[in-house]
Amino acid sequence: MDSLTHIALGACIGEAILGHKIGKKALLIGALAQSIPDVDFIESFWLSEAEQLIAHRGITHSFFFIILISPLLGLFFQRLLKNQVNLVSLTFFFLIELFVHLFLDAFNNYGVGWFEPFSNIRISFNTIYVADVLMTIVPVIALIVLIILPTDSSKRKRWSQFGIAWSWVYLCICIFNKVYITYQVNNSFTSQKITQARYFTTPAPLQSMLWMLVAGDGKGFYVGYRSVFDTDPVIKFQYFPANDKLLDSLSHHEEIDLLKSFSQGYYTVEKWSDTLVFNDLRFGQIIGWQDPKEKFVFHYFLQHPGGNRLVVQRGRFAKWDLKAIRVFLRRIAGN
Repeated sequence: MDSLTHIALGACIGEAILGHKIGKKALLIGALAQSIPDVDFIESFWLSEAEQLIAHRGITHSFFFIILISPLLGLFFQRLLKNQVNLVSLTFFFLIELFVHLFLDAFNNYGVGWFEPFSNIRISFNTIYVADVLMTIVPVIALIVLIILPTDSSKRKRWSQFGIAWSWVYLCICIFNKVYITYQVNNSFTSQKITQARYFTTPAPLQSMLWMLVAGDGKGFYVGYRSVFDTDPVIKFQYFPANDKLLDSLSHHEEIDLLKSFSQGYYTVEKWSDTLVFNDLRFGQIIGWQDPKEKFVFHYFLQHPGGNRLVVQRGRFAKWDLKAIRVFLRRIAGN
């Protein structure tokens, strides 16, 4: 999830568990605890762009890491709080906060290394967009109220519970939407006689009602969009050839294997003028619901690595003007 969601939800959890013991300091400690796994951003100072992709949400998002660091954080904050909270309670608190971070991040499409350093497998359920407005807004409101309310207010408990409960209710809504969309997609594959080896569905930006689906047939990928409000059983797909042979000339390129591994096999290769471009399809297209032939958000310049800064975020909201937003909202409403 995005940092704001982790901060707000972490603060609500901090209030629920520690607020009655240390007051509003629990908000700050909870927000900090939820942010700790993302400390891996410091790796950007010495790793290449491709190496950063693999390292992010790696070891610091593993069960090994949170089991190791929770008692250390507990010991540190026990001393900082001058024994207001015992070590066992603080260790348990940090375990909960860190586990919630790892658990929620696994529902995004980036993937998390739950089992590092023992396994490099990445877990990604592709169920909620990394920054979802409805997921974030309630915990943020709850946090603002908790900051304003006096420490002895009887309403604090209800507001912290409200911020936490909404996050899980909304996650359940997203899971339900994914199950429903998956059912619709399978029916569409059958009716349109599309043969696919594997596929995934993932939400389009900022919400969970409009979904992108990508299906591979071994030679390329079908890409389409489906709203939970669509009534037309037919899904319109745009086909993108994989063009894997274009990589033959770069077989010695040290970053190719990293990019393939990171994309989990969902990639295409294109030639833009004199430059080979690697597309990771999992991050969607730039306003693909408006123009099915649009470029993909994640595009990595293989022959000009110096142009790959902010590679994942680069195209995320390109071309989002008022017209594009109106089209986006109409597409969410269904066809």
